[in-house]
Order: sequence, then structure tokens, then C-alpha cells
Amino acid sequence: MAKKSGSGRAASQDLPEAELEVLACLWNAGALTAGEIRDQLESYRPMAHGSVLTLLNRLSEKNLVKREKSGQGKSFTYRAASSPKPTHRRLLQKLKQRIFGGSSVAIVASLLESQPTSPEEITELKALIERLEHKQKSEDK
Repeated sequence: MAKKSGSGRAASQDLPEAELEVLACLWNAGALTAGEIRDQLESYRPMAHGSVLTLLNRLSEKNLVKREKSGQGKSFTYRAASSPKPTHRRLLQKLKQRIFGGSSVAIVASLLESQPTSPEEITELKALIERLEHKQKSEDK
């Protein structure tokens, strides 16, 4: 089980899948009520309203979610307490090691080959590669 932490860093290390999905809703949408989170998860993880509240309370105890009065009756809105980037990086690193033998190329190729890539995405990827090459050249100096 994850440990509580003042910053939320240690607590976010091994989140159960359901908590991670709730947190992902907040990262993607910003502030949401429990009902809005439930609606967003409905198509792939149907849950009772009370279950969503339980998950939000757990995330709040881990300092990963902040709760605010919504201004509509007794309901609250919830928002992620921090950026998703550290959690994304950690999860991808774990996946890369466990499934792709540590190969960044293999994980990226698998993602790109699993569905059509738009011309805009290809342009973004080319720009990313150029930035990485530039960064590497400046570090080599």
C-alpha cells in the first residue's frame, strides 16, 4: 500500500488502478465533481457514487487531490494537487522495463504502430527528436 506523504510524491508511487483512473480524469479535465468523474469513467469502469467518493477521499488523504466547495449545495469539486508528469514518467519507466526490455524505441514504436498517427503528431514527433538531438549535442560539449 502507498505511504502518506506531505508532497504526495511517495503516495503516488503505487496507486491502485481505480485511484489512478480517477486522478487521470482530474489531470485531463481540471476540477470535477464526484458525479462528473463517475460519468467520465462510466464507459469503462462503472461505479457507484459512493465508490467514487471513497477513491477521492483516499487520494485526498495521500495529498494527491484537493477538495473545494462547488457552490452548488453540499457538493465539492476535486482537482489534482500536482502535475501528472512525474507519475506518467514513473509508470512509463516501469512499463518500459517490464514489457519492452528497457527499450525506449520499442515502447514508442509499439504506441505509434498500434493506431494511425496523424500528420500533426508526426510533426510534433519530429520536433521532439530535434529537441532531444540538440539537448544531447549541448550536453556532449
